[in-house]
Amino acid sequence: MRQPQIIPHKIYDRSSLLHQVRRWRILGKTVAFTNGCFDILHQGHIASLSDAAREADYLVVGVNTDASTRRLKGPLRPVNNQDARATVLASLLMVDAVVLFDEDTPLELIKLVEPDVLVKGGDYILDTIVGAKEVMAAGGRVVINPIIPGFSTTGLIEKITKL
Repeated sequence: MRQPQIIPHKIYDRSSLLHQVRRWRILGKTVAFTNGCFDILHQGHIASLSDAAREADYLVVGVNTDASTRRLKGPLRPVNNQDARATVLASLLMVDAVVLFDEDTPLELIKLVEPDVLVKGGDYILDTIVGAKEVMAAGGRVVINPIIPGFSTTGLIEKITKL
């Protein structure tokens, strides 16, 4: 399917995302949510996003803004700015919606979307997943997907700097 013109339409602000999620719900569709910085997209991200997409009819990806990424990862990050990261994610077939968030955690975004499934990578445990309590209280599920060993943005950056 070649429809590059839809890529920018998959990037939402909170208001338009809420409207889109309501449309999907009217159609009886389920929504999965995952989040991250996605600074340098790699095979581990693709596996994680693919697994997340299998959990529901639609996948919403929350992306940390540049300021949020710097607070979480340090002053040299992100490598790619938030618009570039959002565009790359929106170009993926398994991603239906991308939304930026400036907070340190996606809790407010999770409360807004009220996903049927909250998906995180295997480096988390249920008690440490932001929004898990809220999603389960609303009748949703939390899924922890395995991580593919050897793939991390930090590892890639370290490898590049040694070249």
